[in-house]
Amino acid sequence: MSNGNIESHKIVELCESKGFLAKQLFVVKTYSAGNLDEVLANVEEHLKFQVELERKGIMFAAGPLFTEDGKEWDGEGLVIIRAESLEGADQIMASDPMHSSGARRYQIRPWLLNEGCMTVRISYSDGKREII
Repeated sequence: MSNGNIESHKIVELCESKGFLAKQLFVVKTYSAGNLDEVLANVEEHLKFQVELERKGIMFAAGPLFTEDGKEWDGEGLVIIRAESLEGADQIMASDPMHSSGARRYQIRPWLLNEGCMTVRISYSDGKREII
């Protein structure tokens, strides 16, 4: 057994051979550049950008990250996107008004989605929907 790192393509091959989803996504941790007033000043345009990513099918999930005790927000967020490459993911995130304005910085990591499930409940009579 190696004590070093394992090449990512070997993990992908292993997951695929076991029948897991092995869906390549990118996780973006975004955090304040130091001034929450600047973050708040860019929220409106940032949210429009996020909704546009969702509409285009790029956005998988996104939302704010609260402090460890869950009582405050310090400007951090988590975004999971679909992209062809790490470079493509970086181009997408660099165009977010929150990042292009300098209000936030970000870090991107490739992520392989393998396990989990999502259940969606839709009531036809009233159009209500719920993610369980």
